[in-house]
Amino acid sequence: MDNQSAISPLGASFQDGGIRLRIWAPDHDRAEVVLFEEDGKTERGRTAMAAEDGGFFSARLPAPAAGARVLYKFAVGGGGPFPDPFSRAQPFGVHGPSEVVRMDFPWTDGEWKGIAPEDLVIYEVHVGTATQEGTFEALITRLPELRALGITAIELMPLASFPGRWNWGYDGVALYAPQVSYGGPEGLMRLVDAAHREGLAVIIDAVYNHLGPDGNYLRCYTGRYFTDRYSTPWGEGINVDGEGARPVRELLAGSAEMWIRDYHADGLRLDATHEIRDASEPHILREISERARQAAGGRRIVVIAEDERNEVRLVRPVSENGIGLDGVWADDFHHHMRRAFAGDKDGYFEDFTGTTEDIARTLNAGWFYAGQPTVRSGKPRGTPPQQAHPASFVHCIQNHDQVGNRAFGDRLGGGVSPEAFRTMSAILLFSPYTPLLFMGQEWNASTPFLYFTDHNAELGRLVTEGRRREFQAFASFQGAEIPDPQAEETFLRSKLQYEEIDKPEHGGVRALYHDLLRLRADHPAMRARERGSFEARAVGDHGLVLVRRGGGKELALWVCLRGELRQSVGDSLAWQIVIATDERRYGGGGAEGVREGLVNGEVRLDGPAAVVIEREG
Repeated sequence: MDNQSAISPLGASFQDGGIRLRIWAPDHDRAEVVLFEEDGKTERGRTAMAAEDGGFFSARLPAPAAGARVLYKFAVGGGGPFPDPFSRAQPFGVHGPSEVVRMDFPWTDGEWKGIAPEDLVIYEVHVGTATQEGTFEALITRLPELRALGITAIELMPLASFPGRWNWGYDGVALYAPQVSYGGPEGLMRLVDAAHREGLAVIIDAVYNHLGPDGNYLRCYTGRYFTDRYSTPWGEGINVDGEGARPVRELLAGSAEMWIRDYHADGLRLDATHEIRDASEPHILREISERARQAAGGRRIVVIAEDERNEVRLVRPVSENGIGLDGVWADDFHHHMRRAFAGDKDGYFEDFTGTTEDIARTLNAGWFYAGQPTVRSGKPRGTPPQQAHPASFVHCIQNHDQVGNRAFGDRLGGGVSPEAFRTMSAILLFSPYTPLLFMGQEWNASTPFLYFTDHNAELGRLVTEGRRREFQAFASFQGAEIPDPQAEETFLRSKLQYEEIDKPEHGGVRALYHDLLRLRADHPAMRARERGSFEARAVGDHGLVLVRRGGGKELALWVCLRGELRQSVGDSLAWQIVIATDERRYGGGGAEGVREGLVNGEVRLDGPAAVVIEREG
């Protein structure tokens, strides 16, 4: 079978007045559909499946009575039964029977056209900890305040069904079935429909580089889903370019298509794409992107990669020998900022200096490493990014990885002063690149985001031991008890506490985010995001200025990382303060010194601090 040949749909679907079920099990000579009673445990009957060319098997079932559920598994080669790898719902968890789902939700978003990449302000959300209820339905209640803040898109951490009651989502095993504890298929549809009513786009974090270890039944059907030609941090690679890999590619690309078509999602964030190896053409990432766009039916969507290689080909158009994605996470910015303000220097932070010169270089380019060797490896990393539009680069000062992969899940606010947090926030939101906020960042939430799982006892024990062993080598954690990922308390501690917003030290930060996002959305100089409309430069060892121009207007963000910054800006009558991070309304001590300095044509900052000033005319 050619890797690019079209294949008939896999899984369960309503067709011609009945249900069609189809699987790929080329390592077996027979297969059956196994039906279950409503309890999801009692077997109700079996139906033999007909063999097809290429290792496929199919069967047809009569349409169910109104209101009846169809719960099923597949038995292959005398083994099983196993859940459907293309299951649309797992109401009893990843080990239980799959459910046939009618995708006939009464959508109300017919006028929604999607969002342009240059208008993205992304808010990363873990559904299970974003509210006390931890559901799609509960998250709907938070949407109006996000839109009022200036957010334009929520990015939902992975939704594909995972084992247990809670998980980050990167252990997903059913790539077509929204997690039941979040609300399942209908709950997700209700959330997306509500988001569109609020004017918010919805991006779904999709994991196509591996499947979790618990509940992954692909090998029960065939070992051909995987290949030992490539290795990943999670084991063997996904076989997307080997002989007969078309059904494997369909598992991934069909999932991407489904999120866009059936759930009206506005985009995908593709996890760790550097671990998806494909030597064939077109690259699987291109196929995923193209299938997703076709499924959008004219709506504008975005496909964004998380990729550590700084490879501009990802966002280059297909017509220019690129992959054709819309964006890529560019973490060099985060790493320089953490080095500069928090002093992080272990691990990959060794490759970053945090100097004002290198921060300015990163702000001018989009990422820092563009082909020069890294400190740790001595090998070249990255490609020149200047040919890509600034909106293609997603920047952050914290995200789920940078918080949750710390031993105690401490957020940025736990490692820097309030003054530094406000300053870093101003740089992030003033820059021309696409900003990503991690939930709660807009009020400098104090709750941790810990690493949590709910695996079976044996796997859970190994996860806990591995997590604690991972941090034994760090001197700063000697003698400290790393939170147990398997403990319910670890999960519950990670839930946002919205009552914090009413406290002055948090409410002021939210006011700053609101004002910066309003400036970003409305000001002509901020709306201009093409290359040539902005410029960053270092001012001594501790100062930085980023200038934005557009619509006959000019804004300048002046930053002092530490110590004092005293810099002449010329005619005092030409400039006025727009936003100063030390304003009392933002939780600072007051910006009187900044105002006095500007009267005399001078920027005066005692760092860490930042000020946005505007030049008239």
